[in-house]
Amino acid sequence: MNFLVWLMMGIAIWHFAVFVPDHFWGGIVGAFVFAATGAVIFGLALAGGAVDNATLKTALEAVPGALIGLTASWLIGRRREDPRLSRSR
Repeated sequence: MNFLVWLMMGIAIWHFAVFVPDHFWGGIVGAFVFAATGAVIFGLALAGGAVDNATLKTALEAVPGALIGLTASWLIGRRREDPRLSRSR
């Protein structure tokens, strides 16, 4: 049940990606993958790999992971679009 809750929270947070400029690596699909993956990985890390049935706590565990995933996707995409931000000069 935890996996499903983390995944759904990642997808819910992903919907807010429309409020920022589309610089995500892989576009909106890349943002979807990063948000869902980040939520699941962060949720698993916080839960210590254990599965329980505390749904509200589980849902809140996924929020930081989804935000971290979206931020990572946005920063990667932004760096690839703008050559001035690239470190290899």
